[in-house]
Amino acid sequence: MILNYIKIAFRTLRKNKGYSFLNIFGLAIGITCASLIFLWVEDELSFDSGFAKQDQVYYVPTHQEYDGEWRTFNSTPGPFAEAMKTEIPGIVKASRTKHRDFLFAVHDNAINSGGRFVDEDFIEIFSLKFVEGNAKDAFKNPEAIVITKETAEQLYGENTKVLGKVLTIDNKDQYLITGVIENFPKNVTFPVNWIAPFERWSNDKEWTNEYGSFFADTFLELSPEADFNGVDAQVRHLLEKKTGDSDSKAFLHSIKDWHLRDHFENGKQVGGRIDSVRLFTIIALIILLIACINFMNLSTARSEKRANEVGVRKAMGSGRTRLIFQFISEALILAFMATIVNVLLLFILLPQFNLLIEKDLVLGLAKPLHIVFLLGITLVCGIFAGLYPAFYLSSFKPVEVLKGLKVTQGSANYIRKGLVVGQFTISIVFIICTILVYQQLQHIKNRDLGFDKDQLISLNVNGSMIEKFDIIKQDLIHTGAVSSVGLNNSGILNGGNNGSNLTWTGGTNTEDVLIFFRYVSSDFLETAGMEIVEGRGFYENMAKDSASVLITESFAKLMGQGSAIGKKIDRGDVYTVVGVVKDYLFDDMYGQSDPVLFFNYHGEASYMYLKTNPKIGTSDVLSKIEAVMKKHNPAFPFEYSFVDDAFNAKFKSEQLVGKLSQLFALLAILISCLGLFGLAAYTAEQRSKEIGVRKVLGASVAGIVKLLSKDFLKLVGLAIVIAIPIAWYIMDNWLGNYAYRIEMNWWIFVMAGVVAIVIAMVTVSFQAVKAALANPVDSLKTE
Repeated sequence: MILNYIKIAFRTLRKNKGYSFLNIFGLAIGITCASLIFLWVEDELSFDSGFAKQDQVYYVPTHQEYDGEWRTFNSTPGPFAEAMKTEIPGIVKASRTKHRDFLFAVHDNAINSGGRFVDEDFIEIFSLKFVEGNAKDAFKNPEAIVITKETAEQLYGENTKVLGKVLTIDNKDQYLITGVIENFPKNVTFPVNWIAPFERWSNDKEWTNEYGSFFADTFLELSPEADFNGVDAQVRHLLEKKTGDSDSKAFLHSIKDWHLRDHFENGKQVGGRIDSVRLFTIIALIILLIACINFMNLSTARSEKRANEVGVRKAMGSGRTRLIFQFISEALILAFMATIVNVLLLFILLPQFNLLIEKDLVLGLAKPLHIVFLLGITLVCGIFAGLYPAFYLSSFKPVEVLKGLKVTQGSANYIRKGLVVGQFTISIVFIICTILVYQQLQHIKNRDLGFDKDQLISLNVNGSMIEKFDIIKQDLIHTGAVSSVGLNNSGILNGGNNGSNLTWTGGTNTEDVLIFFRYVSSDFLETAGMEIVEGRGFYENMAKDSASVLITESFAKLMGQGSAIGKKIDRGDVYTVVGVVKDYLFDDMYGQSDPVLFFNYHGEASYMYLKTNPKIGTSDVLSKIEAVMKKHNPAFPFEYSFVDDAFNAKFKSEQLVGKLSQLFALLAILISCLGLFGLAAYTAEQRSKEIGVRKVLGASVAGIVKLLSKDFLKLVGLAIVIAIPIAWYIMDNWLGNYAYRIEMNWWIFVMAGVVAIVIAMVTVSFQAVKAALANPVDSLKTE
């Protein structure tokens, strides 16, 4: 019986090749879209899942209250890890860590590598597996360093034993390799290529032992029996107990939330990447729904073609249940064929999709989970798409259809129209959302930043760059490729050093305001294109400005009415304000500018910024800069970044939403058009005799096209009316997440409606014109 079902199904497919193609290709696009999204979702959900102790490992951030608002920072004081471990039952391991990037050199082979100074507990917290050496002896030597297998191969080549070798760091310090560990997985929130004893970094820094300095990334492990809520409450109380400050509260952040739920507002967790995961999962299901709607539409539309078949089969004794199984089996075969096409499309499209989302996803057809997904999605699509047509077609009465009576489509006609409206409603919502997402992203990117990000290059400070700064600057400017050079202790886009407990002359004199500190060279402001709105900048001679500071406009407002020039700021030492700088954006590109205090000191700078000449090509500029850096800092490789690229990277999540919205909007429209094309073809075929009579009686081609198109345009118009409030509601909620946002203009909704109408017209008109141009003799010769 099953073989008979399959034979009939293939016979039907061959008989209706055009409609079969539309069904298979429409389903294939939907399944391909869903498959790509679910590969991305799988990768997002798998972050940090490679560590063994998923239910026991936590990160310890802090909420700190400033000016009545709780802000979240990824740092704790140095002594806090040990205090938690010794004073809170249930915490069995705890480790301070500090991230650093180092230059590793072995003979002529040098690489830059990121890692962490850690306490010994870090090894067990993350269950690090040793390829060479062992965890017990790894940190016995204070000059020890443990590197990953990949780092060892980069430095020494494959199959080389490196235990006991001496590694030179930054061309000055030497470390002893005491272990090699397995590489960290690629999808981890806190990747490392090496670890070294925390004391090696902190020994000459007394401030790391003070509770007033928040600088360490802290990780801990709970015992399996520990009560999370109880331990978390004690952690929150312990920091207040140690600092005597109720405005700072540490808390536990689970390893499962590091990547997906890392956004906090006013001390509350408000989501993160999980929002994008949920959004695109819903989009995948919607695209699948549109594809299934196509199948139902085309199947019910061609019901008259199969009425006689149903009548004969019922007259021969076939029950309704068998007919339902027959039609569902046909739908499953179509879905299976669509899945095969989907796999071929995935092989073709996955590399391009990886470029779009900046990941390295693999199809992994051998994975049981992926096989189950493909089989599951085939069954779901086949059954869901075939269920209504199966029940509808099997309901025909044999007496009526065998007498040649016209099949009354009744509710099927309304359902089919409703499905067309549903398809285009979703497509129009996609169009509106895509436009608004793009506009919001451009709105943020075109915002006045308070500095000029264009033609600005950033170099990491290393080696002798600070000691030779003056001569490096001279040589760079002399090349003609660089107009200005400046140093800063923080990245221009980053939060960086901050603190409170300052007092100043006049205005809102409170210790609870968070102030950001910048230690810069005298020409940094000019290099970054920052504007001094009052007073002067720094002198080149740092000694002349040792007691002088610059402040931003938001800081000046805190000092009350009148000029801020000449007012005093007390930070232990007393400084005089000599200039006010226009507010500039950093860290949070959607928020307002935080107050900044500038000092004329670059002795501990981390970044060198270069303003380049726009009249010289980028490759020439870089080659000239590289030549100067190789001359004065030859031991370090020339590495650079463009500030505008770093700025764009700040909107990575929004850009992903924008790109995928555009892609899925196009797919939704394409699938909807396939269905509309099929329905238009069927309508033209169904009304061929009517069209023939009208043409004989003198109807024009334009009149017939209008006749065939108007019903579909009515459906699209209804879809527009339904889509506009839905899109407005969705985007109003999405834009509500941004303090700096666009307004939704009425013309966007009108434009989306016009686009939908034009697309529908083009799709329907092709079949309408074809029918209108047909020879009426062909359709009327049998009458």
